[in-house]
Amino acid sequence: MTDDTNGGGATKSVRLPRRARRAQLLTSALEVFVAQGYHAAAMDDIAERAGVSKPVLYQHFPGKLELYLALLDQSCDTIISSCAKALDSTEDNKQRVAATMHAFYAYVSSAEGAFRLVFESDLTNEPAVRARVDRVTVECAKLIAHVIADDTGLPEEASQLLAVSLVGMGQVSARFWLQEGGALNQDEAATLISGLAWRGIRGYPRTDETR
Repeated sequence: MTDDTNGGGATKSVRLPRRARRAQLLTSALEVFVAQGYHAAAMDDIAERAGVSKPVLYQHFPGKLELYLALLDQSCDTIISSCAKALDSTEDNKQRVAATMHAFYAYVSSAEGAFRLVFESDLTNEPAVRARVDRVTVECAKLIAHVIADDTGLPEEASQLLAVSLVGMGQVSARFWLQEGGALNQDEAATLISGLAWRGIRGYPRTDETR
């Protein structure tokens, strides 16, 4: 195996199990892609950041696009899972809205900057990338739409449209908040948008009560 040799061939890196090595490479690749963007990043840079040779990197990922897509899948899964956990955390819909908005804000404020791969990718003209980016909106909206439809009795199409609007509100406002770096902290900003979202969605009454 060549999984323990760096680019110079003289220094040995720690031999890792394949799964651990893959995780290490993904972490290093994330740092490089977030800092440089897809087009400027080079496999040499990623291998150097990980402390391995390029052949080792290519053992795990056949090319830069495949590496980027693996990272993108990981990042998309993270935000979709966070959305699902937020919705499952309570039966109170006001709290569900708050938890979901806080999940979006927590995601974009993560020190790793993984959200940039999903929401600020410089490769969205690539169909495989576009499909994954769209999956975040679609999957999160499906989760929210299910709750809306169950509670309001609205048809699927209407519930989905409302859900997409809520997801868009969370994504766009969180990114704007992060970029502006204003006086509001993360919790304050998420709470503010949660209030706006709740005031809108609560106008659609539950099927078993009148509001």
